Amino acid sequence: MSPPRPRRFDLIAFDWDGTLFDSTQIIVRCIQRAVADVGGVVPSDQAASYVIGMGLMQALAHAAPDVPESKYPELGTRYRHHYQSHQNDLALFDGVLPMLDDLKARQHWLAVATGKSRRGLDEVLQTVQLRRLFDGSRTADETAGKPDPRMLRELMAQMGVSRERTLMVGDTTHDLQMAVNAGCASVAVSYGAHQPDAFDALEPLFVAHSVAQLRAWLLEHA
Repeated sequence: MSPPRPRRFDLIAFDWDGTLFDSTQIIVRCIQRAVADVGGVVPSDQAASYVIGMGLMQALAHAAPDVPESKYPELGTRYRHHYQSHQNDLALFDGVLPMLDDLKARQHWLAVATGKSRRGLDEVLQTVQLRRLFDGSRTADETAGKPDPRMLRELMAQMGVSRERTLMVGDTTHDLQMAVNAGCASVAVSYGAHQPDAFDALEPLFVAHSVAQLRAWLLEHA
């Protein structure tokens, strides 16, 4: 006989960068260096961190509005160059693996909904040996950038889960707005790209200030 389904949410979808993966500051620096490389006005830390979670070209265009569209391919190439040079500097936040193991043991379906590319996500999942933990994933380049709800809708359809039984966990307003647009509940984390005072209007069920707090809330309430 299979174990009972969890209490409130069958599917928990996680953002990647800034939620599970400690990459926010490196992404900010890579955006800034890429913009400088093509002669644009370098965005502030706040402006560069705001676009984390969007699809790559959507994010770069928003962070560098003075860069002409004709330079977007070069801008994307320079970002990838800088990011790849730091690939080995990136790591999961402390406590993420035990949290995911606990949720998996309770029979939750776990998924990733990220602004990363499919190639980038597959590479990092292999690097940190997480593929066994996730039942599904969607990336911006194969669906649509956040806050478009397509990622979540496709994951719900794949798992056969209703929106009422789906929870989105993320570190940006883009993640939370995607959940709103998909009709799902959300939980925010404050240790990633966006400041927590921006979360209130999007009504997350909880704002976690550490992975330990996130783990405790999920095990108690999810």
